[in-house]
Amino acid sequence: MTDDDRLGAAVRKLVGQVSHWTPPRWAASSLSGASRADLMHDLVQWMADRGAEAEGRPPIPVPRLENDLALPDQLQVVAADLHRHAPEAVQQAAAERVDALRGAF
Repeated sequence: MTDDDRLGAAVRKLVGQVSHWTPPRWAASSLSGASRADLMHDLVQWMADRGAEAEGRPPIPVPRLENDLALPDQLQVVAADLHRHAPEAVQQAAAERVDALRGAF
């Protein structure tokens, strides 16, 4: 991802916000009642699904790792794939979802 793309900027901001979180902070409930980790994993899965669509392959589940501290890394990987393969409109939708989650945290 380049420094001037919206998705990359949104992901960097979210990762900067959460990369230092401890497991109890990830486990805390969000306003919706789901844990913050669950919401982040949902975002990662959504991005992975859009990336699969853009690549013309079937979606596969993103593993939910035991350690929630890996979630920022998973986000960065799927966002980079999405940036590489998805059309601009999908990237913009992804950036909006990242910004929305950042605001919810």
